[in-house]
Order: sequence, then C-alpha cells, then structure tokens
Amino acid sequence: MEPTSMHGSIAALGAAFVTLGAAYGIGKLAAAAVEGIARQPEAASTIRTTMIIAAALIEGIALFSAVICFLALK
Repeated sequence: MEPTSMHGSIAALGAAFVTLGAAYGIGKLAAAAVEGIARQPEAASTIRTTMIIAAALIEGIALFSAVICFLALK
C-alpha cells in the first residue's frame, strides 16, 4: 500500500466516525427533547430553542472534525 492511499483510507474512516458520532449525538438530543416536551408541553418553545442550539454546536464540531480528517490527506 502506498502511503497516500493509506492516508486516504484513514481520513475516510475518520470522516465516517465523525458522521456516526454526530448522528448519534443529534439522535440522543432529539429523543431527550421530545421526551421533555411530552412531559412538559408548556416548556416546548424553550426546549426546542435549546435543542436547535445544541444541534448546531454538534454539527459545527462534526464539520470541523471532518475538515481536519480531509486536511490530513495532504
């Protein structure tokens, strides 16, 4: 195996782990938010706002990590 193809495989694996981690985190976040809204419907707007902010932070970290994985190709 050439070093460049090995680096590409490792970067692709890293990007896959980033994607899986972000999907898992957002799934747990959404499940907790839906459960919280079901328990206290009057707090739905606050819970929804907090969920959207947290999901944006998770996506930001995931994007940053994916960019780092792809920069490792060079």
